[in-house]
Amino acid sequence: MKFQVPQFIEVEDKIFGPFTFKQFLYLAGGVGISFILYKALPLFVAALVIIPVAGLSLALAFYKINNKPFVGILESGFRYLLQKKLYIWKKEDKKIQRAAQAQYTDPLIAVPKLSESKLKDIAWSLDVHESIYSGEKRSREDRAKEKEKEYFKL
Repeated sequence: MKFQVPQFIEVEDKIFGPFTFKQFLYLAGGVGISFILYKALPLFVAALVIIPVAGLSLALAFYKINNKPFVGILESGFRYLLQKKLYIWKKEDKKIQRAAQAQYTDPLIAVPKLSESKLKDIAWSLDVHESIYSGEKRSREDRAKEKEKEYFKL
């Protein structure tokens, strides 16, 4: 059974001629506010106020910065203006809680703590056992079983 997958879902539908619904609202709002200002104020004062209102209306409808709508840029700008701008970095010393260190019974082997990972430590100690006990006939499985016992003892 075939399903049709919608394509171009990030493109808004054109509802009012060549404009999307949001663009139409921004333009209609700008025209409405400009008309009210034209009727309420003298022509010279109204023209000084209408030009920025019309510019804002056009920017909201069409202008994009880095493929982001202008309304998103305005929102980010207002948030930045209204938020606190003092950032304090307060370093806190974290105490590392380590598990009890394994007690090795073999006095020939002193396993240094290389990392926080027990798996790496076990692998390192297996390699050391392998090099020290190379003359003995102990299988790798026997050494792995011993290390598992030590690991799960913790």
